Amino acid sequence: MEYFDSHCHLDPMRYGDDLPEVIARARAAGVVGMTLIGTRASDSEAAAELAARESGLAAAAGIHPNDVAGIEPDEWDRITRLVVSGRVAAIGETGLDWYRDSAPRDLQREFFDRHIRLAQSLGLPLVVHTRDSIRDTLDTLREAIARGPLSVVLHAFTGTQAEAEEAVSLGCCLGFAGMVTFRSAAALREVAAAVPADRLLIETDSPFLSPEPLRGRRNEPSHVVHTARCLAIARGVSLERLAAETTANAKRVFLRR
Repeated sequence: MEYFDSHCHLDPMRYGDDLPEVIARARAAGVVGMTLIGTRASDSEAAAELAARESGLAAAAGIHPNDVAGIEPDEWDRITRLVVSGRVAAIGETGLDWYRDSAPRDLQREFFDRHIRLAQSLGLPLVVHTRDSIRDTLDTLREAIARGPLSVVLHAFTGTQAEAEEAVSLGCCLGFAGMVTFRSAAALREVAAAVPADRLLIETDSPFLSPEPLRGRRNEPSHVVHTARCLAIARGVSLERLAAETTANAKRVFLRR
């Protein structure tokens, strides 16, 4: 079976000398594709460099909403130069985070809009982080889509059934990470079970959000198999089918260039 980890932070700053072994373990587990997500200019650039060296990898460039208040003066210019260079396949992660107070909401909104417009100008998919902000996030995306086409991935989705349906109606794909495997996440598994097959993605958010039975350990792309298995059970389909569908979806979104 082949898996695609649609959202991971796989760079030397987080994995150091372990990075080659982490990639090797992912390959051995059947992970044929990964989207390497940027949160600042430096890791976005590192993601692009790694994606250029490794087959099946795609890079995304962006500034995380929790970080927008602390960036260097040239960081947005570095992001835009990287994107325009054609070395990345997506924009993000960006979005709105009302759970933390590390960045003013107005500034988060400003940078979310910058990322959206950059993605629309180049026809690239947008990877969106939303935490305690799904209503404002969906409203912002709806306004943006009224201006023109926009391909969106809502990563690590934890919303309600109604919010998932609204996101799908806007054309979004929904990524499910390790949280869906937690014993306390029965409601989220019900939401994931109802997502149309062509809008479903699996992810690790490595090195964060390790799934059951690996909670408490550093996450890595090989662990996406646990999330896939959990979702297959929740959806009442074979693991082979779940893996094939989510891999095809991720390739369609991130490897189309």
